[in-house]
Amino acid sequence: MGCSMSLDLKKRRERRNLVLLGLLISFVVLFFVITIVKLGGNVANRPL
Repeated sequence: MGCSMSLDLKKRRERRNLVLLGLLISFVVLFFVITIVKLGGNVANRPL
């Protein structure tokens, strides 16, 4: 019984970590998109 509980907890932790990873990636993409929108679409066409 102890082994199945630890496997269940491990699966829960993995699922929770994947959800947190997805949220983190979503926030990074959201901030990137907001920054590009605020700076304007021509920011990539500027001379370096």
